[in-house]
Amino acid sequence: MMTGIIWFVQIVHYPLFAMVPTNRLVAYEKSHSHRTAAIVMPLMLIELLTTGLLCFPMFNQAGSLLPVIGAAILAVIWMSTFTVQVPLHRMLSKTGDYVTVYRLVSTNWIRTFGWSARSIIASMMLLSNGGLVG
Repeated sequence: MMTGIIWFVQIVHYPLFAMVPTNRLVAYEKSHSHRTAAIVMPLMLIELLTTGLLCFPMFNQAGSLLPVIGAAILAVIWMSTFTVQVPLHRMLSKTGDYVTVYRLVSTNWIRTFGWSARSIIASMMLLSNGGLVG
């Protein structure tokens, strides 16, 4: 789910911030952040929980490194979210400047590629003989 959401955000939603009139950008950002968090945060927490469970031997009977690699990528995603994207959203909610919008779009590729890689890893786990369905 997060892969689909992040690609939509990266290609459609974040670039549309640049089309919001300057005098409405702060209000738009605040509304965006509130509404997006209501959908994304529960999904991110579920993802964190399931990732942690998959790293335990009882859930990873094949001893695959894929869940651990996925967890490392998730750590990068969370670090990017809370050290880059969240501060940029906070800045945007105060300043409403388009330079911050550009920085938000350009730095969000970290998460876009991270969640895409996690989808590939999840697919590999599901399709492998020693994975979840094997």
